[in-house]
Amino acid sequence: MIGLLQRVSSASVSVGGRCVGEIGRGLMVLSCVRREDTPKDATRLAERLLGYRVFPDESGRMNRSLADIGGGLLLVPQFTLAADTRKGTRASFTKAADPEKGREYFDLLVESCRNLHRDVQTGEFGADMQVSLVNDGPVTFWIES
Repeated sequence: MIGLLQRVSSASVSVGGRCVGEIGRGLMVLSCVRREDTPKDATRLAERLLGYRVFPDESGRMNRSLADIGGGLLLVPQFTLAADTRKGTRASFTKAADPEKGREYFDLLVESCRNLHRDVQTGEFGADMQVSLVNDGPVTFWIES
């Protein structure tokens, strides 16, 4: 699985003009399930997202994790992260999981995160979403499980 995490001051996701997820300080993560992913990848990604040190300590160094600061986590499904853009002018999505597997593993990621962390919000799988965020830093990391 892929997680594109961004350290945020705030983030939200809306569907049809209705806010479906919103956090203050924390991480907004675009997540993608690939064809070869297993359930173990979803649980491993959850552990990595919650433990990845991207928040500053008292010295200003990135030594604190989301779990350390108790911030919010906004998970947004985004299959386009699996795009192959090496050729031509149109992306290929052959590496992305089919929608059924994508939904199943995204739900597993959400469940795994909620079992480990109290403030987990989500986007809506398969929906046309509008995502707003204030990237703090900016700090953005591509994480794979």
